[in-house]
Amino acid sequence: MIAAGPLAQASAEGQAPRITEIPYYLATDHEEQVFRTAFQNRLPMMLKGPTGCGKTRFVEYMAAKLGRPLITVSCNEDTTATDLLGRHLFKGGDTEWYDGPLTRGVRESAIVYLDEIAEARADAMVAIHPLTDYRRELFLDRTGETLKAQPDFMLVVSYNPGYQKSLRELKPSTRQRFVGLSFGYPDEDQEAAIVVRESQIEMKVAQKLVRIGRKIRALKELSLMESASTRLLIAAGLLMRGGLPPRLACFTAIAEPLTDDIDARAALKQLIDISI
Repeated sequence: MIAAGPLAQASAEGQAPRITEIPYYLATDHEEQVFRTAFQNRLPMMLKGPTGCGKTRFVEYMAAKLGRPLITVSCNEDTTATDLLGRHLFKGGDTEWYDGPLTRGVRESAIVYLDEIAEARADAMVAIHPLTDYRRELFLDRTGETLKAQPDFMLVVSYNPGYQKSLRELKPSTRQRFVGLSFGYPDEDQEAAIVVRESQIEMKVAQKLVRIGRKIRALKELSLMESASTRLLIAAGLLMRGGLPPRLACFTAIAEPLTDDIDARAALKQLIDISI
């Protein structure tokens, strides 16, 4: 579900980049068929799943397969409607309108991917609503424009349900505007194959990393905000390939990013020491 990075190239000056090389993606279910059918029927898509399980890579993969430019926005608690739609800025003594990424995506019939949408402010949520129902339009109150999305435009959002339980949740009225796909970590063999592909380490080493990851995911008593993602296992593999001792590579790439708690890190270190 995660793999080699795609090559992005601007289709024309100022336009959204197109992915010119289809990235490696290992499907684990019917996600490609669901995404393609949603695209063909002009339905917005919601991806749910833990950090580092392949949601972003999947969108890159599907944009390349469909031949559409891709605009990605990493949302956070400061992301507003203005950040998505655009704003007037001073230029040469005058003010000029500059499209935000969502507006640009509608104009260019791109796939727009709003990552961690639940983190954005409420006004940003309201701004995307007209694009997610039968209207498929975007209203720019600061310019008076109403933009109609063309058939090749698609809105995709993602969020992490487990993480958001303690912070922000998507409202039911927002969730029901999307068709959904749930993502999880692949099975042991698939995950090992992904780690091998990404980090170029030997399979037997990748299998040890995957077993470490699966053990950490089972450690509910540590109360980690996030668990060991495939992305972290790949990072450990890259450090090992770069020459770091295996235990140091695992502690640096896996334990350190997961927690600042001294006792939790000690527990993770012990698990790593006996597993590799």
